[in-house]
Amino acid sequence: MRLGLFSDVHANFPALEATLGALDDEGVDFLLCLGDVVGYGPHPREVVQLLRRRNIVCTLGSSDANLAFPFAKTEREGVADEILNWTREQLTDEELHWLRYLPVTYRLHTPFGRLRGFHGLPYQPEKRFPLSKPTAELLPVFERLASRIVVTGGSHVPFHRQVGDYWLIDPGSVGMTLGGEPGADAMILTIAEDAVEVETLKIDYDIGQTVFDVQAWGLPDVVAQAIRNGGLAEEL
Repeated sequence: MRLGLFSDVHANFPALEATLGALDDEGVDFLLCLGDVVGYGPHPREVVQLLRRRNIVCTLGSSDANLAFPFAKTEREGVADEILNWTREQLTDEELHWLRYLPVTYRLHTPFGRLRGFHGLPYQPEKRFPLSKPTAELLPVFERLASRIVVTGGSHVPFHRQVGDYWLIDPGSVGMTLGGEPGADAMILTIAEDAVEVETLKIDYDIGQTVFDVQAWGLPDVVAQAIRNGGLAEEL
């Protein structure tokens, strides 16, 4: 089984289009998006429409939740709330409805065992998974989740490690990578009964177009800088 895994699109349509094209070219069997499809970027409608058109399974991210459920959103520092208010004005009621019904977690049966996917922490997409915790502290988490593969979004930096007999994976960010190298992040998991192989992709796309659109819509320049540089000079 070959699983195409991506996360944190953040309303960057050229990045999503290139990522899906690359994963299609690799002939993956299934696509899974781990949330934060909107927020920060200038193309929320185009991104939602493409994900819906392709019928891609997506979990609910923190930006998605803050947009879809404004009565329950958490206040954040920086420009995030300003951009979410702008994003809400771009989406139709039908598109907001789609965001509201994204699952918080997703379970997938694989040859290696159960896979559990979510953004952040299970049922807490606004939190961050402690990816670097010692093995002894992570093993009970896998046992509680009853899953041999745990995939999470939110760090914006590609990460994978084997934890005993389990796997912990974050594919990074399609639309706003913070790993220091511009481009879109994605992963391909080749899953067999006795092994998991992780391939990390860095996908080129038209960064100039996205930066131009950020500026054309009058969105904060810190977003354009982060996309252009593959990292942050200041907090978003």
